[in-house]
Amino acid sequence: MRLDRFLSESTELTRSLAKRALSRGEVDVNGELEKKGARHINDDDRVTWNGQPLSLVGLRYVMLHKPTGVECTARRGLYPRAVDLIDLPKAERLQPVGRLDVDTTGLLLLSDDGQWSHRVSSPRRGCAKVYRAELARPLVGAEAERAVTAVAEGILLEGDELPTRPAELALLDAHHARLTIHEGRYHQVRRMFAALGNHVETLHRESVGPLHLDEDLAPGEWRELDDAEVKAFY
Repeated sequence: MRLDRFLSESTELTRSLAKRALSRGEVDVNGELEKKGARHINDDDRVTWNGQPLSLVGLRYVMLHKPTGVECTARRGLYPRAVDLIDLPKAERLQPVGRLDVDTTGLLLLSDDGQWSHRVSSPRRGCAKVYRAELARPLVGAEAERAVTAVAEGILLEGDELPTRPAELALLDAHHARLTIHEGRYHQVRRMFAALGNHVETLHRESVGPLHLDEDLAPGEWRELDDAEVKAFY
């Protein structure tokens, strides 16, 4: 890796700012001043910037308890971004693994490992996602039975050409339900309940595949996944 790229990868410096730091004599390689950005850096080279040892940022895997009013997007918009809640070096490289809409709370995974993210979110893998929904209208009796059957058989959503994959609907009480889906269409859970003649008041994601939201995480809090949690998707 070129030294100027190494600097931009291991610090908050852009490539142009890294070149300026080099020209100002702020960078040492193996204890010697180095001003050439094109110098190739090996794994055993020791690089410092203003006396601070540098190392490359590795792949990260993060669990976030997403609160309401936060977007799962890379662009800055009307709402804070989920990645803005993560206090890690180069946090902007982290990408949401699947998305939750701005009003949905719960488990959100973020990573800068594209292959792992694809493994988690690919529709072909059918990774289960579990949501707890609060409904505007009570769902009881024969209507509740029809809803459970319809979800299990698949529902044709407005604007879609194919019905949803078979899913599981568990009624917790008249106004609360737990829905397990195995795909991730646009606003799928809300649209499924709308197709059943109901409306979702609040929506919370409890789990993705084998990972459940850590009960110790308050809304807005996060932690990195451990090795076992990362490998659980393999």
